[in-house]
Amino acid sequence: MQNRQSLQRYAWLSIATALVTIGLKAGAYWLTGSVGLLSDALESGVNLVAAIFALIMLGIAAQPPDEEHAFGHSKVEYFSGGLEGGLILVAAMTIAISAVERLFRPVPLEQLGIGLVVSVVAAVLNLVTARILLRAGQQYRSLTLVADAQHLLTDVWTTVGVVIGVGVVALTGWEVFDPIIALVVAGQIIYTGIKLVRESALGLMDTALPPDEQQILVGILEKRKEEGVYYHALRTRQSGPQRFVSVHIQVPGAWSVQEGHALLEEIEADIRESLRPVSIITHLEPVEDPASWQDIPLIRE
Repeated sequence: MQNRQSLQRYAWLSIATALVTIGLKAGAYWLTGSVGLLSDALESGVNLVAAIFALIMLGIAAQPPDEEHAFGHSKVEYFSGGLEGGLILVAAMTIAISAVERLFRPVPLEQLGIGLVVSVVAAVLNLVTARILLRAGQQYRSLTLVADAQHLLTDVWTTVGVVIGVGVVALTGWEVFDPIIALVVAGQIIYTGIKLVRESALGLMDTALPPDEQQILVGILEKRKEEGVYYHALRTRQSGPQRFVSVHIQVPGAWSVQEGHALLEEIEADIRESLRPVSIITHLEPVEDPASWQDIPLIRE
């Protein structure tokens, strides 16, 4: 639980980065009067709101199980991932609409000097922060941190597109390249947003563990067949970083309760050794009983 609580420091890093980039872009607007830079500063404000929301969600997810939430609060991270994915899609659609307008009505690029410098500096800050958040999110299986990282990376992709577009226009004089590159960037951002929303939706629907992790489970259970031990009704799901596994273990009917219990302890220990964190529920059955081979439905009528 301590590890989950410590994840909030990454959200604070994201908040600090958003505040710095807002300050940079607002300062540049004050110096130049560029409306584009003001809009960019307001867009960074969305990053700040998202980072604050991520901080709140990580705080809730770190709370220990209670009477109303016996399996913990980790699933709340999917709400954060869904929000971030939605914000990314909104940003991508905004970029795409602006790009299409400029595609048919090209306009000269203005305030390139200080505007580009500020954008590049802000992009570097966002890139460094995003890499840190992404590494931590993958290590601790935190969709909130991964989503926040992807959100910051949308700003990086946008800046890369702007720089490339400005460079191509400067070399060729063809202003139409700027909106074309913006559309390519918008497409990449849309893909990221859809992926995050999909992951959040699947998490809320109690999706099974990934195939590679399920294969680990099957391997642990299959090796017991040499001892005359079988299994069925293997079910898995994931909730944020937490894994859940339930399985029926079939043993010879002549075994004592103590022998069966000892076997289940060994199997659960093997699973915990291979997959962490994981909550395991096992059910012991005599292999000779025909009813032991019947897979019960998830919801009994």
